[in-house]
Amino acid sequence: MNNNPFLGQSLYIFIICCIAAIGGFLFGFDSGVINGTVDGLQSAFNSDSVGTGFNVASMLLGCAIGAFFAGRLADRFGRKALLIVAAVFFIVSAWGSGIAAGSLEFIIYRVIGGMAVGAASVMTPAYISEVAPSAYRGRLATIQQVAIIGGLFMAFLSNYLLAKLSGSAVSGLWWGYATWRWMFWVELLPAGIFLLALLFIPESPRYLVSRDRQEAARRVLSLVMPEDRVSAKLQEIEATLTRDRAPRLGDVINRASGRLHGIVWVGIGLAVFQQLVGINVVFYYGAVLWQSVGFSEGDALLINVISGAVSIGACLISIAYVDRIGRKPLLWMGSIGMTITLVCLVYAFSTASMVDGEVRLSDDMGTLALFAANAYVFFFNASWGPVMWVMLGEMFPNQMRGSGLAIAGLCQWLANFAITMTFPVFLSSIGLSGAYSFYALCAVLSAYFVHRYIKETRGKELEDMRYE
Repeated sequence: MNNNPFLGQSLYIFIICCIAAIGGFLFGFDSGVINGTVDGLQSAFNSDSVGTGFNVASMLLGCAIGAFFAGRLADRFGRKALLIVAAVFFIVSAWGSGIAAGSLEFIIYRVIGGMAVGAASVMTPAYISEVAPSAYRGRLATIQQVAIIGGLFMAFLSNYLLAKLSGSAVSGLWWGYATWRWMFWVELLPAGIFLLALLFIPESPRYLVSRDRQEAARRVLSLVMPEDRVSAKLQEIEATLTRDRAPRLGDVINRASGRLHGIVWVGIGLAVFQQLVGINVVFYYGAVLWQSVGFSEGDALLINVISGAVSIGACLISIAYVDRIGRKPLLWMGSIGMTITLVCLVYAFSTASMVDGEVRLSDDMGTLALFAANAYVFFFNASWGPVMWVMLGEMFPNQMRGSGLAIAGLCQWLANFAITMTFPVFLSSIGLSGAYSFYALCAVLSAYFVHRYIKETRGKELEDMRYE
């Protein structure tokens, strides 16, 4: 007999949130696995720097599509249903990316994977926010970022181990297939687990109410909160939804002014600034970056593993403090920390010299660059990494949550695509110091954005979120 029903409910909430967050793990893995395969793609498909940039960035177009349509489709078919579709897409993409015989085929499978990543990126935080109590919603929502970084870390680790086993990403491994292909196929295991586990989680109670399924919503609410609070919560949810129709995309428009609600612009700003600071250059091109300043392929892949471990530690700090000190202070401190560390990277890269046609840093500058890069990753993952997803999942009123997430998610992935696609061009035109100067400037602007526009959401019920 369970003598502590609240403890049992808390454990149940934690478990279903962790299952939903596997989508974040696959988001991270699918994003990070490309890092170790760049040399293999160039060799297999004979692509130049622009072609390689598109091979890497193509997934992000799918992410933009998936993020935009997932929010709307989830309002119609449910959060759980969209996560199941995403799991299937992850499986198709992982297999297809590994068997691709040419760039076009590879890009198609990566776009499919991108659609899964985009859907998971907006549905996982939305689902967690809608089943988690407000008192520790931030900590549970932060599981998403821990899962993303965990996925990145496992992608970096598996890439490193596979390359070490075979000798390089382009070398043959098992059954004659090149190592870079196996790097993609590793994802099949967690994607399969995700698909099976999703069958055992409930649908979001707020979605159920929006579809006039009050009894089903009541059953779900009784699993995640004390029974004596279920009826009151059900009435609160109903009161925040327009009863004569389901949520729709037009809800993001202020009927009085004919413009987007201010809260939507804030969501777009959060989503875009998270990418403009350049974090995914480290995640997608880390191996290329470190090799370009003199590290071997093996050392570069090992540095990625270290960065992944640092990221996980930073996320744990975010979990500990996001519901204690709030979202806004973490964002602001992250912006300041990223600005300082990016400036250090700019200085280190500005001292690089050419040796036998290759870029090289002195030992001291190499140490500074390595320290600053990992400190930058730490500040990002203790702040903007998890907190942006926490806020996007909770800041929109119930009526526009799906639509608000769709638009913010679309903008986030388009910004991600732009940063990822332009990095090889930056590298060949203005160099590493020029590229990182741009990211440092964006970090400065993000600090002002937080100070001026972000309002704290810590401790608020989702039903208390207001249109602005």
